[in-house]
Amino acid sequence: MNIFDSDRLEEIWVTITRNKVRSLLTGFGVFWGIFMLIVMMGAGEGLQRGMFKGIEGFATNSCFMGAGTTSEPYKGFQKGRRWNIHNSDVEILQRSIPELDVLSPILFTQRSDNNVVLGDNAGTYNVRGLHSNYEKIENQFISKGRFINDIDILHKRKVCVIGTKVYEELFPKKSDPLGQYIRVNGIYYQIIGVAEGVSDMSLNGKTSEAIAIPFTTIQQINNQGDVVHMLAATAKKNVSAKVVEDQMKELLKAHNNISPTDNQAIWGFNMEEQFNMVNLVFIGIAFIIWLVGSGTLIAGIIGVSNIMMVTVKERTKEIGIRRALGAKPTTIMSQIMSESLVLTAIAGMLGLTLGVVTLHLADVYWLQKAENMFLSDPVVSFGTAVISVIILLICGLIAGAIPTLRALKIKAIDAIREE
Repeated sequence: MNIFDSDRLEEIWVTITRNKVRSLLTGFGVFWGIFMLIVMMGAGEGLQRGMFKGIEGFATNSCFMGAGTTSEPYKGFQKGRRWNIHNSDVEILQRSIPELDVLSPILFTQRSDNNVVLGDNAGTYNVRGLHSNYEKIENQFISKGRFINDIDILHKRKVCVIGTKVYEELFPKKSDPLGQYIRVNGIYYQIIGVAEGVSDMSLNGKTSEAIAIPFTTIQQINNQGDVVHMLAATAKKNVSAKVVEDQMKELLKAHNNISPTDNQAIWGFNMEEQFNMVNLVFIGIAFIIWLVGSGTLIAGIIGVSNIMMVTVKERTKEIGIRRALGAKPTTIMSQIMSESLVLTAIAGMLGLTLGVVTLHLADVYWLQKAENMFLSDPVVSFGTAVISVIILLICGLIAGAIPTLRALKIKAIDAIREE
């Protein structure tokens, strides 16, 4: 047969073109699978970072509670009784619960229009009475000055810490607020600090939009005696906040003549339980991402395996001749496995690279410019990328395993007779 025969050349050209197209399409399947896996993992991790970024600096082992209305009669008291937490309750809790780390009383004031005034500037803001140790529960992220200290609490000083948004509105020219006096609910307080607080946490308003005053000062000025509106507490290391919460409720009920079985007399929430619930949700999200992404990747790997099967069939005669000339099985295996591995690796690395670039561009040109975006820094970790590459290479080897076994079963005499 003349190797320069036009029909033969055309047949060879069609075969080469067909093989290239099949390889490109199969490679695209692997490329798309790893690309989607990387993008989904990055988005999932970005969603988790975005949610936890909003409460970054908040004690995860904390709980909060306040006095409510009794729902059961007890010791001569009718149900529906309103009661209050007092300073004496705080002292009893501190003495009686060894697992308790930080206990911080909190007070709230009534909010009225334009209740905060500085010269010609005025605004409506929430005002809270806080203890100096509250900073151990919610990091205040002080940008100027300092937070309330023990001396302020002891001497009931008329000082305050304003939020960053309060500062921006009362000081539009960005002048130094420290030492300045503002009128809060008709009383003048000296500014000692500016705080941002935890951005997404709100206890009667976000810290950035509120004003903090020593709680002892609020008690005296508002003529509230020793009433405490809320208690914030954290447990010691390796102790569950639930343990501390249950002990606090038990002691508060006993000290205020409330039935031990009355579950409505004390309201509150446990931040540790909320954090654990969010973590479980993200574990589920991560599982779904890996399941869907792996399914897409496996579909691409099956495509690689199929095209290698077709390649083996088309090269039956070549393989038979090589076997007849003494080619070892390991040589045939290495050829087919290497082709499968190279095809998978090239397509997969392209998908991995494009996925990382896509996440970076989305972060730079969209997420960083958007306000209150629930996604933050959607990138995959180095460990996740390494795991993806290892999975990719393993899948490439698996994709070439079945075609390799078929090639080893080809008998040399049968292959030579193949047309």
